[in-house]
Amino acid sequence: MRVSVALLATLAGLNGVLGYKFPRLDKNDTVLLIVDHQIGLMEVVKDYEPVEFRNNVLAHAELGKVFNLPTVLTTSTEDGPNGRMLQEILDMYPDAPFIKREGEVNAWDNADFRAAVKATGKSQVIVASIVTDVCTAFLSLSLAEEGYTVFANMEASGTYSRRVADETNNRLRDAGVQVMPMFAIACDLMRDWRATPGYPELSPFFDKYFPVYGLVERNFKSSRNGTQH
Repeated sequence: MRVSVALLATLAGLNGVLGYKFPRLDKNDTVLLIVDHQIGLMEVVKDYEPVEFRNNVLAHAELGKVFNLPTVLTTSTEDGPNGRMLQEILDMYPDAPFIKREGEVNAWDNADFRAAVKATGKSQVIVASIVTDVCTAFLSLSLAEEGYTVFANMEASGTYSRRVADETNNRLRDAGVQVMPMFAIACDLMRDWRATPGYPELSPFFDKYFPVYGLVERNFKSSRNGTQH
């Protein structure tokens, strides 16, 4: 019996959907990577407005504080034009592993960085970097090849054009990397508003970094209390 190519394609597609496994973040099995968020490299980012992107980067960094995630920092040739890591991030993590790479473009090529990530014992990784098509992509693909489940924070990774960002994110998805915005990452880590961290911890975080939701809560509080917040 001959089976049409179209039918085979349909069956293959159904099999993929039925066999899909939802890769969920587990706050107890996740390490946060803050990669090349450097003052000089911030100038390269053109797919976000400067104020918006700085907010996104700091929100990415603070995820580690809110969820008590092991966090590893790294910079690329910071004595050159790339510049130093944002001071706000350094202030957040005075004691975190901080690897200053002297030449490696792909952070995973640096032995000290690899050792710091592996030392956490975690199997899931949240990563963001400048630039998306090089620093985020190369590291994410290397981590995926190593067997990690990788979640790329698309809002805290920036590059010189939206088209380049879109094409890179498609490449990452094709490789099995989960490309997600910050709000989705935070909600998946939390999972339940009744958890700890939950509403008390995430409410001020969202108010600070995700005012779209912060305003929802402020409106709710105003309607209950009859006051402005």
